[in-house]
Amino acid sequence: MVTIEQQGDVVVFTVQGWHKLWALRSELRIPQANIKGARRDAEASHASGLRMPGTNVPGFLKAGTFYLDGFFDSKPSFIDVRHDENTIVVDLADEQFTRLIIEVEDPDAAVARLTRLATPTT
Repeated sequence: MVTIEQQGDVVVFTVQGWHKLWALRSELRIPQANIKGARRDAEASHASGLRMPGTNVPGFLKAGTFYLDGFFDSKPSFIDVRHDENTIVVDLADEQFTRLIIEVEDPDAAVARLTRLATPTT
């Protein structure tokens, strides 16, 4: 599970509990300007790919860094999902990861919040 908090113009994604161990990461700090959008996608973590490093226990947990689009063709994705129904995808620009595929407590609220942050204000 991941929590999301805004700190100024940075969005902090904090990996909770034992997931830190499985994902080999405790938080990601992403500038608000680099968040392109967010959406719910219960199937996103099912994509196959190369795990580097991370944990994949089919049917139970997928967490860590995964190259989903081919190792040489793209940047990796960060995944932390145990319960598919709470999965969101956060699309990124100019970051270490192409996207975050994460489990959150309230997917609809998280998507709405991240969508507002990704929409430039005029």
